[in-house]
Amino acid sequence: MTLRNRFTLISSLSFGIVSIITFGVIFFAYYDSTKIFYFEKLRNTALISAIYYLEKDELPKDRHDQIKKEYNHLIQNNRVAVYNQNNEVTFGQNLNDKNIRPFHLQAARNNKGMQFMSDNQFYYGIFYPDNQGDFVVFVKSPNDSFRSQILRLSIIMLSVLVIGLMAIYFLSRYLSKIVYKPISNVVARINKVDYNNISTAITSTHTNDEVDELIKSYNKLIGRISENVLLQQNFINYVSHEFKTPLAAISGNLEVFAQKDRTPEEYRKVAKESLDNVYEIENILNNLLLMSGMTKLESSHQQVRVDELVWKIYEKLEARAKENRSAIKIQLEVTKPALLEFPGNETLLYLALYNIVENAIKYSEDHPVTIRLLEKEGRLNIEVKDQGRGIPADDLIKISETFYRGKNVDQVKGSGIGLSLSKSIFDHHHIAMKIDSEIGVGTNVLLVFPSDV
Repeated sequence: MTLRNRFTLISSLSFGIVSIITFGVIFFAYYDSTKIFYFEKLRNTALISAIYYLEKDELPKDRHDQIKKEYNHLIQNNRVAVYNQNNEVTFGQNLNDKNIRPFHLQAARNNKGMQFMSDNQFYYGIFYPDNQGDFVVFVKSPNDSFRSQILRLSIIMLSVLVIGLMAIYFLSRYLSKIVYKPISNVVARINKVDYNNISTAITSTHTNDEVDELIKSYNKLIGRISENVLLQQNFINYVSHEFKTPLAAISGNLEVFAQKDRTPEEYRKVAKESLDNVYEIENILNNLLLMSGMTKLESSHQQVRVDELVWKIYEKLEARAKENRSAIKIQLEVTKPALLEFPGNETLLYLALYNIVENAIKYSEDHPVTIRLLEKEGRLNIEVKDQGRGIPADDLIKISETFYRGKNVDQVKGSGIGLSLSKSIFDHHHIAMKIDSEIGVGTNVLLVFPSDV
């Protein structure tokens, strides 16, 4: 069901339900008030009938004749019955009315009045004490007029309900067309989007309504999808480039090596080069798998000594630094030992810090890499600083994106995963990472640990 049809249906049903409830209240209120009006008329008729029949002996003859003449049209003997104490009709010609029963007469005596409806007739009885005895006067009147009024009211209400439902239906259809026209326009514009370039955003209406919010949400979604598509494209380019290089080296070495017999030393050299390339591929795959499962990582935090992680990284990368004619310097400037204890995943934090320090060594340009642990505003800060080639400003804003590598990396090996993986790990641990760099001066990576740990 479309939104227009749903809107029309809901509007019609709402109008119908409200109208039925309203008409029901009006109908029953009118029904009760009209019935009360008719019974009140019968009560007056019963009182006049009592005076007419029972006060004849007490009123002057001319006065009684005047009452008889004035109310003769109202008092009809065949509709009046005056009952004595023995429940016998003494006046009037409404004899043996099966609808007037002894309990009605008794109720009239006890309650000074009695009313009811039966066989399309209104009945009203009053208790009237007189010098001749105590009497009950019952009058009746057909309810044809009453039923006719109720029928007319029912027809009018039903007609108004039907006409109102038809009017609200067509009005809802018309209004829904106006209301949902902006949504239809958005759908049409979405359908016209070139799916070869899905990053194209839809122009906002700037109306600050739900449609404008829909457009903004759509543009945000398309932006995220575009980023994912770009990420996949980069991944394909990365796989085709990064995996191709070590695989080509392995296959090339083996092809050349298989052309003739080699010395044991040559065997060992080729095996070492092949293993290095295999390890490089394995490392790339491990990083990719770790990144893909980062969002699904279950809580496995425990207290970690950050300074011990730094020393482990130092031991692991010291030889690598010497190969690059560099060195690693560690400066511990923390006076509160408690700041060095941090709840987190030790393996992930080690990997993240390792990638940061390894990058600094790669681009240190024969200068030492400084790892500084300090406290600032009650928080643990770690600075990893090198004096290498630096990162261009236009690369700096993208440097933490997956598979992205700066333009000035030259022949330095890398996959573009390490920094992105580190950022994901730090984000997972709520550790802020800031990168400052200047061409020809070096790069400084600052890690700010959270204070509420």
